[in-house]
Amino acid sequence: MVPYPATLDVPHELVEHVAWLLYEHRRTRNTRWRKLGCFDQALLTLVHLRKNETFAQLGAGFAISQATAWRYVDEVLDVLASWAPGLHEALIGLGEGDHVIVDGTLITTDRIRADEPYYSQKHKQHGMNVQVIARPDGTPLWFSRATPGRTHDLTSARAHGIVQACLTRQILVLADRAYQGAGATFRTPYYHHSEQPEHYQQFNRDHARLRAPGERAFAQLKSWRITRRARCSPAASAAPSKPSTPC
Repeated sequence: MVPYPATLDVPHELVEHVAWLLYEHRRTRNTRWRKLGCFDQALLTLVHLRKNETFAQLGAGFAISQATAWRYVDEVLDVLASWAPGLHEALIGLGEGDHVIVDGTLITTDRIRADEPYYSQKHKQHGMNVQVIARPDGTPLWFSRATPGRTHDLTSARAHGIVQACLTRQILVLADRAYQGAGATFRTPYYHHSEQPEHYQQFNRDHARLRAPGERAFAQLKSWRITRRARCSPAASAAPSKPSTPC
């Protein structure tokens, strides 16, 4: 492979932030000399997550082996996973009267049809279900770990503790019809039918308008190409307390 100069479309401050997290991690573990410094290792990982390049391509670009590139990326993902706020921490900053938007998305994977738990009948492809909680303006508050693609959104939300956490804090939640039956604080649209009253139709229109900004959270998520299609074993990526780890 032939390396070439390229630009990564993320703020320089983000690379520095990840580099400082990695520096603290190395200092805590008293890590020996590495071929790449903290900044370059952070940049390596962000290139992989943002552009979804293979480890062979990363190795060629940073003058390291493919195996070393995999280890460096995996280490930074562990650091980021330990730093990321949990569900309850993400909900602490909400004020009285605030509402959130909850939705799910499918991150597709290159798997065969035999991997039935990860085949989504709804989307007709293999993938992993990820739940997101967003502010009313679409700013993401929290992303869940991945569950098998065939998992229903409501089942996934309950498994992650989203339903219980929102009910306990009496947080108003706007969600689609997949979350019907979640609880008193969850507001979902009415089913459409030919004789639906006008006030039901108006409610659905207002609900859709307020919930639409939640798609911005997924837009931010999918701007990282690793989440458009992951070249990995979904069973490993769905492990608790760790983000999707390409392998």
